[in-house]
Amino acid sequence: MEQKGHLIIEVLKNSIAEELDIEKGDVLLAINDTEIEDIFDYQYLMEDEYVEILIRKQDGEEWILEVDKDVDEDLGVKFENGLMSEYRSCRNKCIFCFIDQMPKGMRETLYFKDDDSRLSFLQGNYITLTNMSDKDIDRIIRYNLGPINISVQSTNPELRCKMLNNRFAGEALDKIKTLYNAGIEMNGQIVLCKGVNDGEELKRSIEDLMQYLPFMKSVSVVPAGLTKYRDGLYPLEPFTKEEAIDVINMIESYQKDCFEKFGLHFIHASDEWYILAEKDFPAEDSYDGYLQLENGVGMMRLLNEEFTEAINNMDDIPVKERSVSIVTGKLAYPMIKKLSEDVMKKYPQIKANVYSITNDFFGEMITVSGLITGGDLIAQLKDKELGKMLLLPSNMLRSGEMVFLDDVTVNDVEKALQVKINIVESSGKDFLDAVINEDYHSSRNNENFVYIDAYDN
Repeated sequence: MEQKGHLIIEVLKNSIAEELDIEKGDVLLAINDTEIEDIFDYQYLMEDEYVEILIRKQDGEEWILEVDKDVDEDLGVKFENGLMSEYRSCRNKCIFCFIDQMPKGMRETLYFKDDDSRLSFLQGNYITLTNMSDKDIDRIIRYNLGPINISVQSTNPELRCKMLNNRFAGEALDKIKTLYNAGIEMNGQIVLCKGVNDGEELKRSIEDLMQYLPFMKSVSVVPAGLTKYRDGLYPLEPFTKEEAIDVINMIESYQKDCFEKFGLHFIHASDEWYILAEKDFPAEDSYDGYLQLENGVGMMRLLNEEFTEAINNMDDIPVKERSVSIVTGKLAYPMIKKLSEDVMKKYPQIKANVYSITNDFFGEMITVSGLITGGDLIAQLKDKELGKMLLLPSNMLRSGEMVFLDDVTVNDVEKALQVKINIVESSGKDFLDAVINEDYHSSRNNENFVYIDAYDN
């Protein structure tokens, strides 16, 4: 059998690999005489307490290494490709796809549509199942991988085909039943499009998906994000306040029944619905442990709860007088404004200006902070009172970089606004620390920070 192998680009300190003299530039060929197709095979085979590793050294010599280890121990290496194979792109043409609504001329990687089940397992990405073969499903079941996050959109096969512009999208729904029968944990997502999969269609989808409890742990309902770049695309309109109330009422009516039967609220409305409806966010225990944070479900509640706990447990430490400014999107603005006022009430020596940024780059209907560009920040803050520090949520920056989506850098914004910028991590405690503590420093305030969503999605 031809063995292609997987190039090792880093060996972690104090790891099994370091102990075995595995080096950067070596190639992993096999584990237990089994060629590694991708990360699924690697992680599954590495679960054994005894493994035999076949390594090809840089001089071409092959080593067989015997390893005794704990069940959860890894080799401690990083590969050239995180998935250990090519990324799978999405073949659908969804009527709500955000990437299709992006302007031309941005970085090429921003236009890549992933639909890879391995990213669902590893990073929480949502997949449509249309890109999965029976072999893929069998491997998920054999390796007992989960949770698998699924973009459902509709359980009406014909409607799903229409929404995804894929004639096989309806058949792909059968894979949910296969995963359910195998006891694989799942989460679902419904991107709600006005006049398409809402109303009775949403009711049908909820009731159909409830049949997969308890293995399908949660389903989020999020409104389709609509940019100003929709020329030639399927005509979609934003939801109104009254329609948001209807969506919330429908979802909450099913939550009671689900909780009584399974101890899970199961179906969740994202934060956008409550803000649009001008309704209070649900209590913390309604979110079932925040299973759908990545979809903006419970982010505002969690931020508030973490902040409240942090400020109530503050030690009597001296807080210096300081003036800062805080920036967010329209979605999170009411919550960030409230928390800032709570800080100033407890610490009168703190002055915190909160600014809501209108998304001129993508269009004003995009209200999340994660899609605010550096250009919009500069344009809308240039004449504002910014104090000694400008605080930005980490999700405004591209993954792994100190760069905004429009390629404007943090340094560019600092120079344009003549103010020092501090990047704030996602928790309520971090928010409080960043506002009151001039020495607050996030790991994201350097070029090697790790990306995690902040105040909203």
